[in-house]
Amino acid sequence: MNRIEQRFSDLKKAGRKGLVVYIGAGDPNLDQTVNLSLAFDKIGVDVLELGVPFSDPLADGLVNQLAAQRGLESGTTPRKVLQAVVEIRKKASIPIVFYVYFNLLHRYGFQKFIQDAASAGVDGLLVLDLPPEESENYEEMMAASGLAVIYLIAPTTPESRMEYIAKRATGFIYYVSREGVTGMQQSIATTIDMMVAKIKAHSPLPVAVGFGVSTPAQAAAVATKADAVVVGSAIVNQIAEHGKNPDLVNKVSSFVETLSKAVKEVE
Repeated sequence: MNRIEQRFSDLKKAGRKGLVVYIGAGDPNLDQTVNLSLAFDKIGVDVLELGVPFSDPLADGLVNQLAAQRGLESGTTPRKVLQAVVEIRKKASIPIVFYVYFNLLHRYGFQKFIQDAASAGVDGLLVLDLPPEESENYEEMMAASGLAVIYLIAPTTPESRMEYIAKRATGFIYYVSREGVTGMQQSIATTIDMMVAKIKAHSPLPVAVGFGVSTPAQAAAVATKADAVVVGSAIVNQIAEHGKNPDLVNKVSSFVETLSKAVKEVE
C-alpha cells in the first residue's frame, strides 16, 4: 500500500470520511507551501493535492489560475516542487498528489518525472489532460514506481466510459461534481448521490468529490455522500487574501481546520 491507499484504509476502518485539500505549489512561495503542508498534516488533512503551476491551466477557474500565476512568478518549477516534497517528507507522512498538466511532464521527461516524484515522496499523480485511453505506458510506469493513478469522472461522463476509467484508476477516484472549471459555489450539486453510486458499481476504490465545495457546511453535506471531500478554491482564496501576512499559515490553517472538523463529524 502506498500512503493514499493506507490512509483511505484507515479511514474506512475508523468509519470516517476524508478531507482532500488542494493548494497551488509556490503560492505565495515554496517555503510557505512546505509550512502550509506541515500545518495541514497536523490538523488532520487526509490527502494534500499540490498544483504544479502551469501557464495554461485549462481545467482551473480564476482563483486557481491566479494561484498558478503567482507560483510561476515566485520562480516555482516542477523540479523545485519535487524538492519541496522532499522537505515535507522530513517531517510529515501526509499523502501527496500532484495536480499537474501533461505538458510539464513531457517537458521534464515522462518516465523521469514519475521516478523523481516517487523518489521525492509523492504518492500519486492527477494529470488533468491525459485521458486514460492514451495512458497505457503511463499506467505501467506509475505502477512500477508505486504511484497511484488518479482519474477524474465528470457528471457528463457516459456510463460506459465511467466503467473504463474506474477500472484503470488506483488510489481513489476524483468525481468532479459540476461541469466546467474549478471554483467556489453557493450550493453543492444535487446529483452527487446518484453519481457516486454509479461509480461505486464499477470500482471498489474510494470516491472523493470536489469542484465547488467552499464551506464547512457544504463539506459536511458532501461527506455524507462520498468517501472524501476535495476543497481547493476556497483555500486558495484564503492564501490569496493572506499571502503577504506573516501569519499566513495560522490564518489558512484555521479555515482548513473548520473544514476538517466538519468532515470528521460525519458518520
